[in-house]
Amino acid sequence: MLLTAEGGGRQGKDVRPWKARAWAELEGARARVLGMLEGLPEAELLRQHSPLMSPLVWDVAHVANYEEQWLLRALGAPAFTDAAFDALYDAFRHPRRTRSALPLLTPEAAFAYASRVRGAVREHLDALPEHGPEPLLAGGFVFGMVAQHEQQHAETLAATLQLMTGFAYHPRARARAQPGAVARREVLIPEGPVRLGSDLPWAYDNERPAHDAWAPAFLMDAHPVTTGDFLGFMADGGYDDARWWHPAGLAFIRAEGIRHPLFWIPRGSGTWQRRRFGAVEPLPLDEPVQHVCWYEADAYARWAGKRLPTETEWERAARGGDGVPRPYPWGDTPPTAAHATLGGDTWGPSPVGSHPAGVSPDGVWGLLGDVWEWTASDFRPYAGFRAFPYREYSEVFFGPDSKVLRGGAWASAPVAVRSSFRNWDFPIRRQIFAGFRCARDAR
Repeated sequence: MLLTAEGGGRQGKDVRPWKARAWAELEGARARVLGMLEGLPEAELLRQHSPLMSPLVWDVAHVANYEEQWLLRALGAPAFTDAAFDALYDAFRHPRRTRSALPLLTPEAAFAYASRVRGAVREHLDALPEHGPEPLLAGGFVFGMVAQHEQQHAETLAATLQLMTGFAYHPRARARAQPGAVARREVLIPEGPVRLGSDLPWAYDNERPAHDAWAPAFLMDAHPVTTGDFLGFMADGGYDDARWWHPAGLAFIRAEGIRHPLFWIPRGSGTWQRRRFGAVEPLPLDEPVQHVCWYEADAYARWAGKRLPTETEWERAARGGDGVPRPYPWGDTPPTAAHATLGGDTWGPSPVGSHPAGVSPDGVWGLLGDVWEWTASDFRPYAGFRAFPYREYSEVFFGPDSKVLRGGAWASAPVAVRSSFRNWDFPIRRQIFAGFRCARDAR
């Protein structure tokens, strides 16, 4: 998967040549996308289900066009399409809310185009050198980039499917892990050095360069905040009490009439249900709360007498308080179902305490998988950052408008999850599979 002898730092156990690893990841991503959309009517593939999301068929052609640009053209293979076609599927040229008005490929044509590109990539991959001077090919970086990109769009597709109304999408879900016991509510992470970022071959530019930092001692919640925990905040009038809210957050929830996490349904007498992929079900009190924005997470933390962790603190907790630069909280082994709820086939998070194999050396549970975790940090470049291979992946998003999320969600793929991975979004976003955990200063 991610870690090979071609990368720096501690090594993982997957030491296959990068070509074999890359092809397996590409095919795994494609199988997931096709499986998610199989059987959907053409009208649902073409419909704009929310102004926050693209039509499903746009994503299909977009990931294929991205693959064509980077795995064919950028590596010297002939092009199938031209600049005008690229522009049609350029995420920066066309905001999501406008994409349904574009002359998009039909679903049949989009799937055919994706298949044609993949076939050409298979042929071109065989002809590429295993070890070459081309920066895009170092450790198979560009293939890892494209595989992660398609899996990230699979997660976006899952968010779109959750937003669908008027059509009941009922996925077949793998059974989720059973809950265990979380022995402690908080874990003390001692002060000390932490190796932030990554120099592994498939890490993104915003994770680079790997560098040393120092983290003061702090207390981190042993598990993410659950729906049951969040109900306590609501029952105490948390959405009405301005003391807990960032001024911009208070203005946002009042303007939007927000009184609870997205997709929750009040049933009276303090009882709740939730809508999840076409089904309405009781609210599970032991799962991590999800579909909350940064402002909701920040308000809860203040109400609880805590705060959100910085991303340095989060990564310190994920690496372990002993300062060893582990790529995953549990060590070097790439994620499996025993470590975390990942990959999208559970269609929801597991109850807290479900993965004892994934616990950090300090006793922090669930740092990878289940829900993305909001942090207190703005999305900023590390010192020495260099955009690669294009500015639009990270650089154009740096600044105070975006908050960092860490850890991955149940809908995230293992290939795109590691202790150093940095996600980001606007603090008002609620359709993403985001939750949080709290921290506080050690006294």
